[in-house]
Amino acid sequence: MASSTDQTTERSRRLTLPPSLAELATDQLRDMIFSGELLPGERLVEDRLAERMGVSRPPLREALKNLQHDGLVERLPRGGTAVRSLNHHDVYEIYTLRADLERLALQLALPDPDPDRLQVCRDAIAAMRRSAELGDQAAMTRTGLHFHICLVALAGHRRIELTYRSMALQMQLCMVLNNDARRGLEDLHQHVDRHQQILDVVESGDLDAAVTALRNHGHDTFLLELVDRLDGATEDSTAWFAALRRRHAG
Repeated sequence: MASSTDQTTERSRRLTLPPSLAELATDQLRDMIFSGELLPGERLVEDRLAERMGVSRPPLREALKNLQHDGLVERLPRGGTAVRSLNHHDVYEIYTLRADLERLALQLALPDPDPDRLQVCRDAIAAMRRSAELGDQAAMTRTGLHFHICLVALAGHRRIELTYRSMALQMQLCMVLNNDARRGLEDLHQHVDRHQQILDVVESGDLDAAVTALRNHGHDTFLLELVDRLDGATEDSTAWFAALRRRHAG
């Protein structure tokens, strides 16, 4: 039987192993999706993708399996894989659930937000600014979502936060679509400034103003013109976006 010292050494060795080629390929492919280099719905051709990434096909295939498990890529009916696509109704469901969870969290957190939780939100903005300074769109997508998670965490309500986190990958795909549409409309620094404005209002403790700021941010975040180009519209999603357009115009 191995001694406790031997077991500890083995655990330490496993913890310090460098990432495998498949893990590196998974991270690289995830960043390509979050940066918008690969867009939702885009077919992933293994030969071209392996050459583009500078990896062989075995670790690439393992990376595709990992991202399929995460819900970022999907198998196509006739074979092959693609970045997971979002249709009109998908965006409607993600958008409405996200907005309601954020509003509920603010109602529980304000008018007296916890100082320690507020500091975590400030730290999240600082991380977004570092991403902007680096010009790193993939990092901006990740840190932007993290900021919104921190806002929801202001409520100190674990189940709300867990529900919100469960939508993280789907929200990031929405952000990728939006970032592609917004290219040329704002730079990364302006993107951070829009989030800083939300935090400023939240720190003021004004619930109505904070809810309005988040709602307006949502309108700006997912352009209605982009939604109109998505397939899969349903009666519910069409009616909801039509009402949103009327409110936005007013």
